[in-house]
Amino acid sequence: MSSSDTPQASALPAIRRIGLTDLKAALRAGWQDFAAAPAYGAFFGGFYVICGIALFWLTQATGQVYWLALAVFGFPLIGPFAAVGLYEVSHRLEQGTPLVMGEILSVVWHQRARQLPSLCAILIFIFLFWSFIGHMIFALFLGLQTMTNISSSYEVFLTTNGLGMLAVGTIVGAILAGIVFAISVMGLPMLLDLEIDFITAMIHSFQTCLQNFRTMAIWGLIVTVLLVIGMAPMFMGLLVVLPVLGHASWHLYRRALD
Repeated sequence: MSSSDTPQASALPAIRRIGLTDLKAALRAGWQDFAAAPAYGAFFGGFYVICGIALFWLTQATGQVYWLALAVFGFPLIGPFAAVGLYEVSHRLEQGTPLVMGEILSVVWHQRARQLPSLCAILIFIFLFWSFIGHMIFALFLGLQTMTNISSSYEVFLTTNGLGMLAVGTIVGAILAGIVFAISVMGLPMLLDLEIDFITAMIHSFQTCLQNFRTMAIWGLIVTVLLVIGMAPMFMGLLVVLPVLGHASWHLYRRALD
């Protein structure tokens, strides 16, 4: 490839101060995008719903948590590509560009040759690290306990060591989840929108969260609560929740970065 074929690097966008008004506006715009193109929302949201139902069925049928491990390691690698589809739909609605499924899927497919897979690899590494830390926490608190099937004997979690393990695990898990959120909430749409390397995107996303800490923390809480609600009726609520959040994330990115 000649130097003339190499895309020119984009300038870093300036970080804006955002507040609760921006979160409300982003959610409103996310709902409007979903209402304007519900078929696209159902298509990309359905990816997660089908995977969730399949995972639940496999776990129930086999009684093996092995499938949960596959989801933990696989979703950070595949999931962002579905999110990119929702970003592209919002981008086209924003620009007044016609929505053509083939073109949108082509944009998603093209991301494999850009910086998105590298960010996905970082997410995988963090999840692997969490798996290791989770086993360490379990060993430290319950390693010397009498062997118990924790999937059926829940009373072990009500012991002093069990409660300690839950507390420490929750704190560590929340920290790692916060890191994943901070580097990806602006990093993913930046990688679609700009010609920028994944390390710069992660750093700029993290800086955006630091400079808007309270607002972004509330946004993370909103996302978590809505996802839990969406998963309650056999994952079917995600057909609406995920597209709305995906579209809203794009609009929040537009508001947070100039």
